[in-house]
Parts: sequence; C-alpha cells; structure tokens
Amino acid sequence: MNENLDELINIISKLRSPDGCKWDREQTHKSLKQNFIEETYEVLDAIDANDMVHLQEELGDVLLQVVLHSQIAKENGAFDINDVAKGISKKLIHRHPHVFGNVKVTSTQDILDNWEKLKKEEKPHRKSAMDGISASLPALFAAYKISKKAVKVGFEWPDVNSLYECIYSEFQEFKDAVEENNKTHLEEEMGDILFAVVNLARWYKINPEIALLNANKKFMKRFRKMEEISPKNIEDNSLEEFDKLWTEAKKQLN
Repeated sequence: MNENLDELINIISKLRSPDGCKWDREQTHKSLKQNFIEETYEVLDAIDANDMVHLQEELGDVLLQVVLHSQIAKENGAFDINDVAKGISKKLIHRHPHVFGNVKVTSTQDILDNWEKLKKEEKPHRKSAMDGISASLPALFAAYKISKKAVKVGFEWPDVNSLYECIYSEFQEFKDAVEENNKTHLEEEMGDILFAVVNLARWYKINPEIALLNANKKFMKRFRKMEEISPKNIEDNSLEEFDKLWTEAKKQLN
C-alpha cells in the first residue's frame, strides 16, 4: 500500500514540476476548491448507490485532491503530505483516550462527550459556542450545526409543541411580509422559516441536508417518470394534466 501511495505522491510532484502538466502547475488551493467539493459529493453518490467500484474510484479522486493540496503547500514551504498524516494521527490518538490511554467509557455518549471536551482543550482560542462553524458549509448544513451547538449549552425548546408553534408563527410573519411587498423582509422571514424547520429536523435527529438531498432525488426521479409517461411534450400539459401525471408517476415508482 505504501508503494502505491508513494507512487501517487511522485506522480503529483512530477505533474507540478516545470516539465510536468501546465494545468496542474497553474492550480492553487483556491482554484481547486470547487473540485474538492464536487469530488466529495460524488463519494456521497457512490455510497447512496452502494456501488463499491464507484466508491473506490471516487475516494481515489478525493485522495488526489488531498495529495495535490499537500504538494502545493510543500512547494510554498508550509507543510507536506507527511505533516498531514502526522497531524491527523496525533489528533486521533488524543481524542481516543479510551483506546490509546487509560480513560474508561461505558457508552457512545461518553465517547462523544470526551471528544467535545478534548476539542475545547485543543482550541482554547475559541471563545463562543458558535466558533468553529465553517463559512463554506452549505447554508442548510451550517444551520443544523449552529442549532446543535446552541443546544449543547442548554439553549433548547422546552418541548416539540413550542417548536411547532414557532414554525407556524414564522409562516404568519412571512405572510405579513408578503402583504408589505418588502423583498428584504420577505427574504429575512423565509430564512427564519428555514432555520426553524432545521431545528425541527434536529429535534428528531434528522440531518436536514441529507433529507433535502433525498427529496431532490425523489422529485427528479418522479419528474423524469412524468416526462416518460406524458402523451405530449411535458411543457404542453395543463395544471390538471400535470396533477394526473404526478399521481401516476408516484404510483409507478412505488
């Protein structure tokens, strides 16, 4: 395995060299951001499809990104792939004292509690419970993490009914903003609705990002089925015909 990894590192080094590839030489940490995001989501697609051949390939693409970023950093005198491996190894050992040390745990919750405690020790510069939320996260996933962090310090709804009431009130405030015809206020109230719904998902231990991704896939699958069974061009259907097509598509896919 080390030989294969060493070969990959040498290939990337060659591609970045003066007699390597022009495209690879031009890349920077910033220019590769979108690539990293896309490769990560392709890994998720392979996992959802339970396609191990595809998963192996996509994990290789993610590894390529890690090695490429490490090579760029090495050229800039910042760090190399060995520093990356050393850093994560040190972190894993430190955060698993029940495996590599003498700490006793009796449950998964004990492990998670220790993990959070050790994270705080590692990052004393973080003063707010909101520190550590990546600015690059998708908004829905960021809202989920923000909500979870707030709950960890006790900022929680007294019961789920009060959360439902909050959601209903946010919808009413949005309707009021519609009456005002104020775009800025509309956007603000829609954000409040979405954030409240994220809290509801978190209450029931549902990751809203994954839930919405699955809903997107389900909608596209049903829409493609409508296109398939429509007796005419999809855009030529009336609202009533769309309703019938949607019902039939759901029936055929269930």
